[in-house]
Amino acid sequence: MGIVKISDPMHESLRIASQALSRSINAQAEHWMRIGMLAELHPQLSHSEICQLLIRAEQEGGLDLAALTGRATPAQAKVRA
Repeated sequence: MGIVKISDPMHESLRIASQALSRSINAQAEHWMRIGMLAELHPQLSHSEICQLLIRAEQEGGLDLAALTGRATPAQAKVRA
């Protein structure tokens, strides 16, 4: 685990969103980072499609960022198949 410094306005946005969506501030920040990372890696996907991808990943045992980003090793890919 690490510490990430963010601006005061971003922290306030996180606080508001986390309360509205019943998440901790850290969980809200992680959610936004996950969505943003996947949006950058898959610019052809809409927000809705990214959310569907995350739901499918969770149904299959959890989010595997290495697999979603294409960085899975051959051994990891065989285990997931």
